[in-house]
Amino acid sequence: MNKRNVLAKVFLCSLAWGWLSSALAQFDHQQWNKLLGLYVTELAGGSVTQVDYSGFQSDGQKLQTYLASLAQVRVEDFRQWTREEQLAYLINAYNAWTVKLILTEYPEIESIRDIGFLPGAAWRRNIVDLFGERISLDDLEHGIIRTWPQYRDPRIHFAVNCAAIGCPPLRAEAYAGRTLDKQLEDNTKLFLADSDRNYLQDETLYVSRIFDWYEEDFEKGWQGIDSVARFLAQYPEELGLNSRHIEDLLSGAMRIRYLRYDWGLNRLP
Repeated sequence: MNKRNVLAKVFLCSLAWGWLSSALAQFDHQQWNKLLGLYVTELAGGSVTQVDYSGFQSDGQKLQTYLASLAQVRVEDFRQWTREEQLAYLINAYNAWTVKLILTEYPEIESIRDIGFLPGAAWRRNIVDLFGERISLDDLEHGIIRTWPQYRDPRIHFAVNCAAIGCPPLRAEAYAGRTLDKQLEDNTKLFLADSDRNYLQDETLYVSRIFDWYEEDFEKGWQGIDSVARFLAQYPEELGLNSRHIEDLLSGAMRIRYLRYDWGLNRLP
């Protein structure tokens, strides 16, 4: 079965999540949670984190054990989980496999983009063991997390981590179904409040290029929001916006400009 077929199979099965058992997933992310607690350092109240990749290397067997446990999940079990448990599992898988990918080349690299010969090669490597198939990080993010309709939530862009300084920080704890909504909202607020990535200046709102790259994800009606401007307007405190700024933002009178992305590795100095 090729990758497209296996993703389609899991998608069709997962559509039944609302009709099947609502029992909580039995999958335990504690091993990943412990590794994150040991090797991710929070700065500025959590709006920035630095990763100790050397520490992850020293605990490589524990990371590998966690990845192997992710791979053992069967479609039949996955489809019985709640939407939140499914999404937490997929985000944790993406982030853990990204760390594993960095470790294949660390410490010789300065950026995830140094991996492979062609632009974007790192994300196209088939390294992720999921539901009996080996897929890429691109398949996982763009083929599942972003596109399956039951998961469509633009806040996932502040949870999946690409190992870059410009990326929203790698959270120092694992995602869990029971706390997922709060974790996604916390991540969003922390990211938007980081003035290195988003700020208002001279009546222009400068924001992360994430909002440019994934503009379509902010237009799909999540919480009634149909544009980047409307999404940003939900977070005036974090962005330093007053009522006039919000009015200008929603009317199109305020310009939105996208900042250069820092692809440097999010490692400890």
